[in-house]
Amino acid sequence: MPSEDRDRLQAVLEALPAGAVLQSPADEVLAVNTKFVRMFDLAGRVDLSPGSPMRAVVPLVRAFFATGPGAPDELQTRGHVHRTAEIPLTDGRVVRREVEPLRHGGASLGVLWVFQDITERKRREHDLERDNRALTELARQRNAFTAAASHELRTPLTSILSFCELLADPAFGALTADQRSFLDAVHRNADRMQRVITDLLLTTRMRAAALELEFGAVDVPGMLQEAVLDRPASAKTPDVFTVLDCAPGPALRGDRHRLQHVLGNLLENAAKFTPPDGRITVTAAPRDAYWEIEVADTGIGIPEKYREEIFTGFVRAPNAEDGGYPGTGLGLAISRTVVQLHGGTLTAGGTEGEGAAFLIRLPVGGPAEGTGGESGNAGDGGGAASGGAAGVPA
Repeated sequence: MPSEDRDRLQAVLEALPAGAVLQSPADEVLAVNTKFVRMFDLAGRVDLSPGSPMRAVVPLVRAFFATGPGAPDELQTRGHVHRTAEIPLTDGRVVRREVEPLRHGGASLGVLWVFQDITERKRREHDLERDNRALTELARQRNAFTAAASHELRTPLTSILSFCELLADPAFGALTADQRSFLDAVHRNADRMQRVITDLLLTTRMRAAALELEFGAVDVPGMLQEAVLDRPASAKTPDVFTVLDCAPGPALRGDRHRLQHVLGNLLENAAKFTPPDGRITVTAAPRDAYWEIEVADTGIGIPEKYREEIFTGFVRAPNAEDGGYPGTGLGLAISRTVVQLHGGTLTAGGTEGEGAAFLIRLPVGGPAEGTGGESGNAGDGGGAASGGAAGVPA
């Protein structure tokens, strides 16, 4: 090989980010770079000049391999296919060996061996696997604790709510105005706690990928009217007015129970963040192949930079935290998951300081094949739905 070509070849090998040796078809050294010499401590121990035999290099390199003689660690080969292997070394390092046969016009030009030190990468992979295992176990323990604690709390709360209803029954005697106010406060807060527990359990199920939906034909105007009239007690603020305006349209394929849960979360949030004499507006109409449902209010609004982050579990916007508004930050995360399982989207908008607006877009035909959590065929009736407008005090 001419000296100029040999210099070019050496320059190419030196530019490689790994140790490399070029072997001739006659099992002789054609060229070797400095990284290869350093990787296997070959300086002064063996002749690596062009034309020197590879058989003298093989045992010195093989001595570093932690694998046995039968492992894929031979350096001399006349193979015709690309091969790779990850080989542990006796000093604790790990190298990735690549064998690339060189051919031109059907004739063999030799073999290029490349040895890359991947010790650090393997350490990071090992650490990542270890951390993932630890996080998986922590998540399992957290979910188990959440489920157990929620079930333990649900029984006494059910008793509290039942006794609140009994005490409010006129058959057990009339209550004074103060007694009625105290009883309402107990009932309202117990009801809120029960819904927090429900959200925690639902979150646990979603994390375990166990949430299934029961699809059926949903009368959207009827569902919205029920959601407005039957919203949680904590969302029934006398000084906040709620307006429902729903256009007629086709029945929606979805899980009515889960969708009402979503609407309940949005209505509760709207009432919670809207001051007295404020207004909540629920509008809905079919557009193309979707139902669009918007819940808007005249409350504190959402800072623009937090309009995605609030859909993460346990995350709340700063103005909600600073304003002392109660909440866990679970409702919106659950709501978006349920909407996505329907093949739809849930987004936040509005203007900070003037009010928030949440837009739900749901495909009329339900989720695309394989994207929903369908189970069973429970519905609430089919056929076209009719709508209208109504106003009720929140």
